[in-house]
Amino acid sequence: MTLRHRIRSGFLGLLVLAVGLSACSKPLGSESAPATGAAAVSKLTVAYSEIIFTNLVLWVAKEAGIFEKNRIDAELTQISSSNAIAALLAGQVQVAHAGGSEAISANVAGADLVTVAVTGPVYPYYLMAQSTISSPEDLRGKKIGISQPGSSSDIATRVVLRRFGLDPDTDVTLVPVGSLANRTAALLSGAIDAGLDNPPGSLAQEAQGLRPLIDLASLQIPAANNAVTMQRSYLDGNKDLVQRYVDSLVEALAKVRKDRAYSIQVLKQYYKSEDDEAMKATYDFLLHGMVDTIAAKPDQFSDSIDQLSAKNPAVRSYDFTKMLNNTFVQDAINRKVGA
Repeated sequence: MTLRHRIRSGFLGLLVLAVGLSACSKPLGSESAPATGAAAVSKLTVAYSEIIFTNLVLWVAKEAGIFEKNRIDAELTQISSSNAIAALLAGQVQVAHAGGSEAISANVAGADLVTVAVTGPVYPYYLMAQSTISSPEDLRGKKIGISQPGSSSDIATRVVLRRFGLDPDTDVTLVPVGSLANRTAALLSGAIDAGLDNPPGSLAQEAQGLRPLIDLASLQIPAANNAVTMQRSYLDGNKDLVQRYVDSLVEALAKVRKDRAYSIQVLKQYYKSEDDEAMKATYDFLLHGMVDTIAAKPDQFSDSIDQLSAKNPAVRSYDFTKMLNNTFVQDAINRKVGA
């Protein structure tokens, strides 16, 4: 049975079980003692939530041999954000590249997760809409797709609607569709009236008559859209490995910036696309919202706190800054990794 099938039983039940298990079990993937005269190679299972370009840094670290150079045997597996956090807590994966809002929700529920980097520092979306919708005001009474309540797409959708004077709870109907891929399909079929997307999905939608109503990336709204998260117990027991992992991401970020042709080839591999123009547009849109560092910043989590606390007051009193640890990114910068 595959990892994806094993965790499909649902986030809430697995979260409750996983929090209990994490308190009494040794984290999987810990480093073993190196053989005499040889450096240890560390195995890691890493979850990423979507086929989306904010994961390009992770994919390049894998495909360019950067993890291997840093003595990491990384197995990458795609799992939706909420399930990725549940798998992380259950010890089925050691690192999750997932939404910061899901990590906050887990910690408020009793977990102890730490975010060591953010590879999606702004909302990387267009709000795509059917051709009959020409302004944000036209969204009133319409159906807008999100992945899941409390997900990054839910938070981003609520933020942009409020920016344009719409109440996401009363002026529109938010429809959970499960994933970015499902949201794209729902837009193309007309099952929803609007939803967040980005290249290459947004390009396919434009070709079929849908319109990019709002460019969120150009607004440069800080977001923890893709947070690199792990259990604190795992981090405390494997600091050298975590440093090598973050070093790999920092080096991969530098390669993404410097090597457009290679980055596009990796995008084609993971998107399973031979469309050069679509992949070039995807890469260019990524750079449009990318910053120089993958350090996790408090303002990237502010929207998540605001939106989640509206339905769960406990979120407001949670000190989320204690879940941010930038020492590994800073150490890599100090050593000029990737320079």
